[in-house]
Amino acid sequence: MSENKASVLSIIHYDKDSLLIKPDAGMEDCKEYKDKAGVTWINVDGVKDLELLQSIGSIFGLHALTIQDITNTGHRVKHEDFGHYLLLILKMLEFSHADKSILAEQLSIILGKNYVVTFQESPGDFFGPLRDEIKIADSVVRKMGPDFLACRIMDIIVDNYFNTVEAFGEQIEDKEDELVANPTRDTLNSIQGIKKNMMHLRQYVWPVREILSDLGKKESPLIKTETVAYFRDVYDRIFEAMDLIENTRDMVSSLIDIYLSSMSNKTNEVMKVLTVVATIFIPLTFIVGLYGMNFKNMPELESEWGYPSILAFMLAVAVGMLIYFRRKKWI
Repeated sequence: MSENKASVLSIIHYDKDSLLIKPDAGMEDCKEYKDKAGVTWINVDGVKDLELLQSIGSIFGLHALTIQDITNTGHRVKHEDFGHYLLLILKMLEFSHADKSILAEQLSIILGKNYVVTFQESPGDFFGPLRDEIKIADSVVRKMGPDFLACRIMDIIVDNYFNTVEAFGEQIEDKEDELVANPTRDTLNSIQGIKKNMMHLRQYVWPVREILSDLGKKESPLIKTETVAYFRDVYDRIFEAMDLIENTRDMVSSLIDIYLSSMSNKTNEVMKVLTVVATIFIPLTFIVGLYGMNFKNMPELESEWGYPSILAFMLAVAVGMLIYFRRKKWI
């Protein structure tokens, strides 16, 4: 997924017996293949050229609100039935290894009687394998209609959701090792970043479930009976993706618990050391304080071995306490 450039059109027209690919098409090609028998897939890379989009809208009879939704790349995931065509707005997701975040690109799909028009924010997509499949003469996609093509496009997008979630799963495993080895404040910040990304991922994926549910009910005459089963299969896949997302979110929550537990254990270790030191010094302080009193009748103060004897006794007390603590496994 790269930056927006000038819009580029490409056309793939096929049926079970023929295939035509035009990587650099124009408006006249769109007019020519609009009503041509077979299936026409028109892909538009770039949605900033409003004049071009309006020209395409005029050719295919797209509503002004449809053009507005296509150009609004921050639009929520949704679908609308305009009678002679369906509008599907989805998000193509990709995991960015550079900044460990989600790259979301809007994909708008227009499904008509014998055509599919896709609008992408920028060049680059996940549909290379689908284009290769179309080139195979006896492939399923060559024998089916535009509704099946739209279904396959959605299927590929849903499959990539799994790749995105799995990338976060690998990142979570790395954070688990880091938490065990040496948790820091930066570790917590990165975990919070994963949690935020998972929330966004859920927002992108969850509405797709409703879209596939409606398409699987064959409420539009543009969806053929033989294609319904394929939409339902993708519907099942989106539920699997949602389960994986929820499980990953639970793992993130557990990472935060592990971090808090690790920090608490660190604090406890420090407190234990300080407590041992303080405990050892309590009797030593008592001894020093006892012989620091200014009474005249303290024979030990006049003894030649009094000072070294007291030091030796204090050392014995400290060592004895350390041995006792060790046997009790307190240290």
